[in-house]
Amino acid sequence: MFKILKVSYFFRLSIFLVFPFLSFSQEKEKPELDLGGALRFNYIYSSWKEEQKTKGGEFGYDMFRINAKASYKGVFLNAEYRLYSEAFGGGFLKQGWVGYKFNEKNQIHVGLVYVPFGIKQYNSHNWFFNITYYVGLEDDHDMGFKYLHKDEKWEYAFAFLKNAEELNFGGDTENNSSRYSYDVVGRNKETNQFNGKIVRKLGDSIQHRIGFSGQYGSLYNIDTNRNGSHYALALHYELNWNNWNLKTEAITVSHSPENEEGQSNEILKMGAYGTPYEIAADFNMYTLAVSKKISVAWGPVSEIEVYNDFGYMQKKEKEFTDSFMNVTGLLVTAGQVYTYIDYAAGYNHSWLGGNFEDDFSTGNPDANWEARFNINIGYYF
Repeated sequence: MFKILKVSYFFRLSIFLVFPFLSFSQEKEKPELDLGGALRFNYIYSSWKEEQKTKGGEFGYDMFRINAKASYKGVFLNAEYRLYSEAFGGGFLKQGWVGYKFNEKNQIHVGLVYVPFGIKQYNSHNWFFNITYYVGLEDDHDMGFKYLHKDEKWEYAFAFLKNAEELNFGGDTENNSSRYSYDVVGRNKETNQFNGKIVRKLGDSIQHRIGFSGQYGSLYNIDTNRNGSHYALALHYELNWNNWNLKTEAITVSHSPENEEGQSNEILKMGAYGTPYEIAADFNMYTLAVSKKISVAWGPVSEIEVYNDFGYMQKKEKEFTDSFMNVTGLLVTAGQVYTYIDYAAGYNHSWLGGNFEDDFSTGNPDANWEARFNINIGYYF
């Protein structure tokens, strides 16, 4: 009897001690979901719009967006949908991809992915971006898959992009310009593009990021049913030191479309925000952007970032007039509210004066520098 009681006692004791570990090991991983978004408004005063000057500017709705991030067993989702006014393209997906993390250093993304080219995520500090954005070389997203590696000294990414956002699924249908990032539209379509990017990280208190990016792909022409080609190469450098940030890029770009007879091969159409415009097929681009973050304690305001972002588009066609852009401003952080106060000036820039249609292509040698004073107020949640 004593032996039976003794065995029973130790059996119960061992179950009691081991049970927490058995429960822990059998606990199932739960899916995670994180939702966020933003609501933004804009005040605008443009030097080339007489009605705005007479009224003292205009204040209105900019954009509402929803962000979703989810993960489960190493597979994760990242998506962002934006809703603009109909005049700026209405609603569209900025990005949306499914990823898998092999380990802490390597992962893969599939879907509407961020294109690995140039300084990530932005080659600028202001609300307008830099001039690189307006030709599809900053914060661009296309359909395909991407492999990424990141460690203490190196970052690199390789991508195959089947095409830009395809909204109509028709080989003989022009791309819709209702999209976030600029892509080739009109009678040509981007297809079968390869991207590669590598960044070397140096320094400790002074951090350097030296990188090289390249992309090559086809341009399918609807009229001729032939594939042309395009490529872009970039050297880029970023510096972080004592709340200072410096970004600079040098880029060369060439497009060789197979247009039908009578159509110029020196001009290409790009589109976003519901409206297309022309760009020069071949150009060099140079940018320099610098900022300084300043901590403050002014009620809810905790930080101010002062910046100046400059961009120059050098068109290779001799008869074309070059384009310039410069934005001076500051970003005010107050809790979840971020306010950009920008003075954006442009010369032969479609969004800053000019006639919009051909500022980034042929340009106008008699154009004036135009400017837009802009205040963007956004609550991010």
